[in-house]
Amino acid sequence: MSTCARGRPRVLTRRHLLRIVVINLIAATGAVAVVAWFGLLSHLSDVGYALATSLIYAYTIGSLSGTILPVIAISMERQRPMIRFIAFGGAIVALTIIGCIVGSVILVLVHVNTVAGARAAFSLNVRISVTIALVAGLAMFGYETLRARLHAAELAQARAEKLAAEARFSSLESRIRPHFLFNTLNSVSALIQEDPAKAEETVGRLAALLRFSLDANQRSRAPLEQELKIVRDYLEIEKTRFGDRLRYSIDAPEALCSVQIPLLTIQTLVENSIKHVIARRREGGEISVRVRRANGSLAVDVADSGPGFSLTETPAEHGLDNLIARLHALYAGDATVETIVDEKGRAAVCVRFPVPAS
Repeated sequence: MSTCARGRPRVLTRRHLLRIVVINLIAATGAVAVVAWFGLLSHLSDVGYALATSLIYAYTIGSLSGTILPVIAISMERQRPMIRFIAFGGAIVALTIIGCIVGSVILVLVHVNTVAGARAAFSLNVRISVTIALVAGLAMFGYETLRARLHAAELAQARAEKLAAEARFSSLESRIRPHFLFNTLNSVSALIQEDPAKAEETVGRLAALLRFSLDANQRSRAPLEQELKIVRDYLEIEKTRFGDRLRYSIDAPEALCSVQIPLLTIQTLVENSIKHVIARRREGGEISVRVRRANGSLAVDVADSGPGFSLTETPAEHGLDNLIARLHALYAGDATVETIVDEKGRAAVCVRFPVPAS
């Protein structure tokens, strides 16, 4: 009756077959107990007859259910839980009735019962079997549903951690690329004579960036305040290279500084603007970072002076592609990444994801 998290039926191993046998024995024993509870067994010999009858019913019903219910579960896995619950319960009732009919025929064929006796006992057998099958089947359905959700959540968390690790590696890789290091060191070298304090500050910012990329823990999120510090360090380092060609602003309410956001979210967007706008335009440009609450979500807008672009044209393994995949893994579709035009008419990338209400 159970299915794995991806919707494919499990392979019937010896362990699974043994479990089916045990479940059927328990069901048969339970049916005999129910009959005895209502005082329908008057002699000891009736117990053996009732147990044999219950076993036949258990295996006919169990065989049908074990074959058909997994197929139903797979075909309806995209439906709402209530619809699946109702459909599963209806299927259990239908299969139980069919199993009782098959079981009654078998009992007659093996001369354990007569046609008249089977007809007389059929109604009671159906009521008992349906009750037991519904209790056992729906309990197993609930268990498997919860287990599948837990497994899916674990897979999503593992994927999010993997993507976060890839993002950290990408961040570190971009820091140790020769052109970035050489440009930074050249800027520091030029500042040593004219502004030693600025040179020392730039070296400190570079060290902070490298330390963050190396020492970032395995969490997939970081406080907004920490993320913005890394973004400022990165922008200030690039500003020593581009000078007045790079202008930036960061607007984030202090009340949101403790909010946990996906690691390197803003950094990825800012770095994209540096590469594709500032570095490619002789006149440079402006980068604007704005963080705000919007309809119960946290919105991060990163705008620049570029012409804009379409997210559908983003190549695989690009920083933005990684960011979109991480957000999907972390928020299961509740986070969005879209291109917009901000209040000043500039192209911007807007990231939205749910945050707890303050």
